[in-house]
Amino acid sequence: MADRAVADDTAAADAASAPDAAAAGDVADSPPPARLRDLLSYLGEHRRVLGVVVVISLVGAALNLAQPLMVNAVITSVTAGETFGAPVATLVALVVAAGVVGAVQQYLLERTAEGVVLTARRRLLHRLLRLPVREYDVRRTGDLVSRVGSDTTMVRAALTGGLVDALGGVLVFAGALVAMALIDVTLLGITLAVIVVAVVSVVVASSRIQTLTRASQEAVGRVAAGVERALSGVRTIRAAGATEREGRRLEVDAEAAYGLGVQVARIGAVLWPVSGLAVQGAFLAVLGVGGYRVAAGTLTVAELVTFILFLFMMLMPLGTAFSAVITVRSALGALARIQEILALPAEDDDATDQRADIAAQSVTAAATAPARPADRLGTGGAMVELDGVRFGYRVGEADERPVLRDVSLAVPRGSTTAIVGPSGAGKTTLLALLERFYEPDSGTVRVDGVDVRDLPRAVLRTRIGYVEQDAPVLAGTIRENLQLAAPDVDDARCRAALASVNLLERIDEHAAGLDTVVGDDGVGLSGGERQRLAIARALVGDAPLLLLDEPTASLDGRNEQAMREAIRTAAVGRTVLIVAHRLATVADADQIVVLDAGRVVATGTHTELLDSSELYRELARHQLLVG
Repeated sequence: MADRAVADDTAAADAASAPDAAAAGDVADSPPPARLRDLLSYLGEHRRVLGVVVVISLVGAALNLAQPLMVNAVITSVTAGETFGAPVATLVALVVAAGVVGAVQQYLLERTAEGVVLTARRRLLHRLLRLPVREYDVRRTGDLVSRVGSDTTMVRAALTGGLVDALGGVLVFAGALVAMALIDVTLLGITLAVIVVAVVSVVVASSRIQTLTRASQEAVGRVAAGVERALSGVRTIRAAGATEREGRRLEVDAEAAYGLGVQVARIGAVLWPVSGLAVQGAFLAVLGVGGYRVAAGTLTVAELVTFILFLFMMLMPLGTAFSAVITVRSALGALARIQEILALPAEDDDATDQRADIAAQSVTAAATAPARPADRLGTGGAMVELDGVRFGYRVGEADERPVLRDVSLAVPRGSTTAIVGPSGAGKTTLLALLERFYEPDSGTVRVDGVDVRDLPRAVLRTRIGYVEQDAPVLAGTIRENLQLAAPDVDDARCRAALASVNLLERIDEHAAGLDTVVGDDGVGLSGGERQRLAIARALVGDAPLLLLDEPTASLDGRNEQAMREAIRTAAVGRTVLIVAHRLATVADADQIVVLDAGRVVATGTHTELLDSSELYRELARHQLLVG
């Protein structure tokens, strides 16, 4: 995962625990199941439209309920030998009007359902982009993506195919029930007896649908995560001859999702016929008993026909309600997965309105300040300070991997400081703490003399340009990548930044220039070009503090030399902190800090460290910098 700051600090134990961490994200303690009120809460912002729907539903219910009465009037007129033109015309008008009203109601309900899904996706996207970095460490990207797509779609299905239809049918059901009671209480009692049996059957059989649906959606999330993993590493998989093996792994996840889906379908197969059986059973019972009562003279033919019409009118919304039980239960299972993410704290949940105002003022000040970073810096003192910092990555509830141990160092303002040391020493983690991707377990991290915990992250990050070790390039154009941190930057500054990293000539080879599309993950660029584009992106932001994590890791000798020149140019008026394995890249740094096993073991210039630090001298010897 690109955001993961553990990249450089992966000691063997960290690497081995990565799959376990991902699995932990999949099997984390389940949050409380979603309730119907949680689903209904999404309707709050659509109250006005729903008010109109209620009024339309009342009108539609009245039109539908009037139809059997008109049928009764037609039959009575025919039986009495009277003219029936007026009742027939009225019946036709009622049918047409009910159709028009029903169409308007359905449109408003569909639009409301789409609005609810939009609201859910907005909330989910807003939270997904603002989760603490630790959450991305233990959760799989594909599973998070499936919550935005698959789970929100299931919520929509409940609102359009179940819940709203059932609510609309309540009025018709209630009106038909009253009318049937007025016609014949005995027949109504028989009808209700059949309905009660059907309702009890549905409630009992549907009790497991919500649980199974959530499990099914979790399985779908694992499939999505597996596909994302396979596609992101498709070249590596093919080169390793692992295509078939990875395919089987995905098939296992897909079959698990299939099995759970079949269980849901099995319960649905039991429930779907119930409404049909209820209709048939009630109709046959009413027809038999009603026919007997007509023969006995206690009920007229017109009344029996009218009662049967009301019966079907009542059973239709009942069937819709049975359907709603399935779709709503399924939606609640999916909604629980959405609510799980929304319940997580955002990275800046502790930010106050005052902090937001400070952030806005900082952005405004940065936009109106002179272009050179030196004009925005103080004079003298340390730009970065770490005082007794301890930090470890938490893999489980009580399992912590200590990375930094009592680290204290100072980076003078306007200097270039390099952090070197063996893999797993904690170099990348140190940069992650400066960016506040994580908080130290103890100790203090200061930037420009201020504890970073006292700064809103938005304010802090406007003062830092950060180039990650993996140098991620976002899908889109060269221009869009350069404007990521500075959306208003002009083409001249973009081209100057590209030139400073020896990339402008390469970009100008394309007719589209800055509008050249780089593809997903920058696939249209070489590894070195991606690295240089990421550095150019940081330079465009013109931040006073520049953090570079292995900036020359993917460069050849020629471009490495050009990059060293670019870093020297960028360092003018800035404070630069570089993590490096290649000591030749940072041999001319103002200060070099040597980390080993999470501790600072030496500090000085290249020449001083060759004399005073055995570890640094060993690193230099392995890289043929000394004899």
